[in-house]
Amino acid sequence: MLPEDRFFAGDKSRAWQRYCGFTDMSVQDFMQVQERLLLEEIELVADTSLGRQIMKGLKPAGVAEFRQTAPLTTYDDYAPFLVDGQSSAPVEELAYWAHTSGRSGTMKWVPYSERADEVFCQAILGAVILSLASQRGEVSLTPGVHVLTNLPERPYISGHMAFSIAKRFTWHNIPPLERAEGMGFQERTEKGLQMALGRNVDLIISMSSVLIKLCDSYAGRTRSMKLSWSLLRPRILLRLARARLRSRREGRPVLPRDLWPVKAVLSWGSDISIHRDRIRECWGKEPLEFYAFVEAGFVAMQTWNRKGMTFLPRSAFLEFIPEDEWLKGREDPEYQPSTVLLDEVQPGERYELVITSFYGMPFLRYRVGDFLRIVADRDEETGISTPQMVFDARADEIIDIAGFTRLDERTMLQALSDVGIETSDWTVRKEYHGQEAILHVYLEPKEPVASDGMESHLHERLKGISTDYRNLDEMLDLRPLRVKLVPTPSPTTNRAK
Repeated sequence: MLPEDRFFAGDKSRAWQRYCGFTDMSVQDFMQVQERLLLEEIELVADTSLGRQIMKGLKPAGVAEFRQTAPLTTYDDYAPFLVDGQSSAPVEELAYWAHTSGRSGTMKWVPYSERADEVFCQAILGAVILSLASQRGEVSLTPGVHVLTNLPERPYISGHMAFSIAKRFTWHNIPPLERAEGMGFQERTEKGLQMALGRNVDLIISMSSVLIKLCDSYAGRTRSMKLSWSLLRPRILLRLARARLRSRREGRPVLPRDLWPVKAVLSWGSDISIHRDRIRECWGKEPLEFYAFVEAGFVAMQTWNRKGMTFLPRSAFLEFIPEDEWLKGREDPEYQPSTVLLDEVQPGERYELVITSFYGMPFLRYRVGDFLRIVADRDEETGISTPQMVFDARADEIIDIAGFTRLDERTMLQALSDVGIETSDWTVRKEYHGQEAILHVYLEPKEPVASDGMESHLHERLKGISTDYRNLDEMLDLRPLRVKLVPTPSPTTNRAK
């Protein structure tokens, strides 16, 4: 029996408390856990070279002193210590290195301690329990469930988490992790569909943008699928016949929900609010949303009513920069914005999130770059007593596409220069055409230029600069870039009359 299986073999209340106990906490309980784990973190990192640099050689004795001593930080403060996933990680008991996209097409590397990996896995199991629940205390997750995924391979954190869960809890990944990791997105999609047709699918776990892509891909493949010998089994033929009959009766393509009556869908991504209705239409279930990122793991998740997200106390120490303080810092780069703690946030207000790692992870008062909106000080419907949040927007000058590709000004400038486009001015913004996210570049060229091929050239150059942008094309078959030439105004244009 794997380590986590035993919690589901006996007392369900014990499993609920272990994985979903944060839903029973008062704000005071939450803050006590935060303080205890922060003090443990200070003990772990104060004498390291990184800790000494960030905390100015001091060892704060409490929360207030820590917040006064340690400045707010960004990834640039850690980059010299986190070089390309090298073994000199500033954490004890290193489990692995994970990465995610950073600025200018580079990767942000994050070393994970064994304890941090364990807590991350527990949070994932908690999210699965809540996705299957309809009320407090309900635990219907059992070992042996079948999980359809299409996750980026390691060293992306979602790839690491898939393997870490498999070491702790018995569930069957479709397709199997060892076989899927060497496949491209399209190959994993094809293999996943073929394997899933022969069995039930209990859970779907994937980014919101990937779920939409899988839905469209499965619909096309099911419509054009040829019955090979591997598919000539009564169970598969019956499943396909029922799905096609249902779709024809309703006058639409075959959707994944026609093939599998899944029990729950878990998803994440900055675009999930845009895709929520489409995900429900495709997969037949309202997705349970969670908020997570590589530097901290799970920070918040929805519960059984699928409304605001509830914060987790054991992932990282949480601080919040009020929007008016953020604006002061934007106007004056030397200004240190003040922060508030969870017991001080106000409903309706927007805050930039700041986290401090637990379990020996390296980040201290780290600005995540996300705006979160507090939507309520509690959830009356579920009886949850801690503040509820939603992801609102990026707080920096980075554009997020499909949840794992982030572009900044420097990357775009480099791409424009490399393709030889000289501009008087330009701007880029994220737009939505229906539910499709578009990266729209508006260019004012210095000299008249032909637009033919410009979009393709810029797209290819961005692929060369940014690995994550390349993955949009190669993993998801997405080309979000759109280019529009804006004519240079004549000297008499808009002249005052």
